[in-house]
Amino acid sequence: MHENRLYPPKRSPIGPLSMPKQRSPQVDGFGARLAALRKEAGYTQQQLADEIGVSRRVVAYYEGETEHPPASLLVDLAQALGRSTDTLLGVSPTKKAGQTATISTRWERRVRQIERLDARPKQQIMTFIDAILIAEQARHGAKG
Repeated sequence: MHENRLYPPKRSPIGPLSMPKQRSPQVDGFGARLAALRKEAGYTQQQLADEIGVSRRVVAYYEGETEHPPASLLVDLAQALGRSTDTLLGVSPTKKAGQTATISTRWERRVRQIERLDARPKQQIMTFIDAILIAEQARHGAKG
């Protein structure tokens, strides 16, 4: 009579027997660069998607699951993020510390909207912004 025995697999000298399920994303790949530039511009995935007219899932896909940039959306992404297509593609370097920052298209759009308001709402917004800035300066002054 034969017994059914289970024998553990022999260890391979070259590493584990199973392949990794998913490769880790490249730090300097398109998706990582897009995510970093989006965050730097102050957008959530949903806000960027709304800005360029796609779904949030499209933005999430290009940030995480592909290294192939969307040629049809490249110009829209670059404009929304206030960067060149070369920067998005990694051809030219991103802004380094010490360089002056440009105002994001998101802030520009908000400022244009505020400029079209009547004087009273504009003054209320300015008062609100001033209060936040004073509070932040006091908070940072207390730490430093």
